Amino acid sequence: MEFNEPGKGQQILADTDGNVITQASTSRQRSTVWDFKARGEPFVWSLGAALAIGVLMIVGFVALILYNGILTFYPRPIEVVELRGGDRIAGDLIRSETFLPGTDNVADPDSSAKTIIDNKGLSKRSLLRTGNFDLYNDDFKWVFDDEIVSKHFPKDILFIERLEWGPFIGSAKSMDLNGQIIEGANLSTDGLEKAQDEARSRRLRIYEIERTEIASINHYLEKARLALRKVELRHGLESPEYKAELEKYKAETETLNAQYQELASEAAAIKQMDSRFTVNLEDVNGKPKTLPISQITRLFTPNNLSFTERAWVYLSRWYEFLTQEPREANTEGGVMPAIFGTFCMTVLMALGVAPFGVVAALYLKEYAKQGKLVSLIRICVNNLAGVPSIVYGVFGLGFFAYVLGGSIDQLFYPERLPTPTFGSGGLLWASLTLALLTVPVVIVATEEALAAVPQSMREGSLACGASKWQTIKWIVLPRALPGIMTGLILAMARGAEEVAPLMLVGVVKLAPELPIDSFFPFVHFERSFMHLGFHIFDLGFQSRNSEAAIPMVYVTTLLLITLVFAMNIASIIIRNRLKRKFFTGHF
Repeated sequence: MEFNEPGKGQQILADTDGNVITQASTSRQRSTVWDFKARGEPFVWSLGAALAIGVLMIVGFVALILYNGILTFYPRPIEVVELRGGDRIAGDLIRSETFLPGTDNVADPDSSAKTIIDNKGLSKRSLLRTGNFDLYNDDFKWVFDDEIVSKHFPKDILFIERLEWGPFIGSAKSMDLNGQIIEGANLSTDGLEKAQDEARSRRLRIYEIERTEIASINHYLEKARLALRKVELRHGLESPEYKAELEKYKAETETLNAQYQELASEAAAIKQMDSRFTVNLEDVNGKPKTLPISQITRLFTPNNLSFTERAWVYLSRWYEFLTQEPREANTEGGVMPAIFGTFCMTVLMALGVAPFGVVAALYLKEYAKQGKLVSLIRICVNNLAGVPSIVYGVFGLGFFAYVLGGSIDQLFYPERLPTPTFGSGGLLWASLTLALLTVPVVIVATEEALAAVPQSMREGSLACGASKWQTIKWIVLPRALPGIMTGLILAMARGAEEVAPLMLVGVVKLAPELPIDSFFPFVHFERSFMHLGFHIFDLGFQSRNSEAAIPMVYVTTLLLITLVFAMNIASIIIRNRLKRKFFTGHF
């Protein structure tokens, strides 16, 4: 209701409870609410909350990668679990979880025990990495808590890392050293480690023969064959040049084949000798396994290690990871070829994208007449940044590999055909494909950096008699370099982590042969290569055992982030030095 108080012209309002409210106070309240919205506090709070959530997500993701990646190589204790059925399981604990009994995703066909349920209707189970894949056909085993009779951590249990079949968990019963049997009290971990060191020397010698010396002979055999084929294509089979080259080829191949047979015989003799050094093992249930000592890469007793010994195992695993080749379908060993391939590809991509992006931006900003055509070109450049990366991969395969690479093979390598040299995916084509992918980023960043240079500096340079190019070269570009470096940093960060286009233009699952070797021309950009991003994809989605690949996924992701971070930090340091030079006059 409403009424007017006698003697006053002010309108009085009353609510349903009889409370009297003047219209002036109501207007003030409405004005306060309206001012609250007008100042934008709710929107500021929303934006701040969104930023906080985004930062927390990034920090949480990085923390997850750091935690799992750093702890991947730390040696964990081995527990031996005795079950109700009499079986024993040995392994290191991966994780524990609670579950709802009776659901299909946790059903265990081997379990005959009644599941114990807590007051919330849940039960518990633990995942152990049991290793011994050649004995169990599995690397992991779920153990239900209600089946466990006892747990203990024996001090003498061995954890043996092998070249094949993953780790072995058990005990050593005897050792055969070329007919000398060592067992019982004479068999010790120190003796096994000494025999393993000697076997490693033999294995490295075999590796050197097969991967270096025999590979060198194969290279020269192939080189001689290609030289003969080249003469055949140029002069024909009946020409004197071909006959002279054929005699040279026969003499050269005869010498090389003799060297090959000598090295092959030496490798076979070492392998035969190596087979006489074995160790007889048993798992916790007594299943025997005879293992050549040369197959062992590392052994230790995880339940009997001091802190210093654990640190040594941890660091040795990191060293192996950073310097060795992958093994066991990339789930073990190292990632050195992937590190090298990722670094080389990123550097080549940066060298390719920088000149094209900077030149295009210079023309658009400094030389092109601003109008509808230039605006259309800018729109196209911005749209290119949103094209799916796999489209660039298809273009790179079609244009770079098949068209450009096929033409190079026809002109310069006809003797190698039909085997392609540049006519298939390789490091060079992958780098150029990613350069095309990231060039819009560099163009946009360079244009913004050029626009940030004050127009008065250009006018002052021109007024002093400098030409247009001299002004750009000595005035504009130096002061725009920090912004250009920012665009290049963004391009490197995106290109280094791309995977989809690389799957079409050169990256492979395993390529232990690096693009750099001792044979002319020493750098081979036509070769396929490994990449950390594709390595992560392969581990996560194409491994025979995804559970066994999870630790390597985390540690490889950590390595990729670290590599990209290191390259970006180096670029940022260079950018800051350039900024100090041109804005303060010194480094």
